[in-house]
Amino acid sequence: MKQLTKRISNGVFMLVLGLSVALASGCAGRLRVYDTEHRDYHRWDANEDRAYHDYWMENHGHDPYRDYGKLNQNEQKDYWNWRHSHPDPGKH
Repeated sequence: MKQLTKRISNGVFMLVLGLSVALASGCAGRLRVYDTEHRDYHRWDANEDRAYHDYWMENHGHDPYRDYGKLNQNEQKDYWNWRHSHPDPGKH
């Protein structure tokens, strides 16, 4: 029983360590967000974060900044509508 408990605790430790390393190494930038209105996925990375900041300043510059994850569904829909009309340079 002691050996099983030790193996489980070692396994949990390795899992937590692995997740920490993965998140610190950039896996967090691989988050995908689904745009229901346009029925597509967007990778939320540094580029998308920059675009969101541009959107916020253009549309809500007088309001305190809010992270995308704190927007309600209609506000997120507004962002993706804006984003589709403001593609990255070099993309169609």
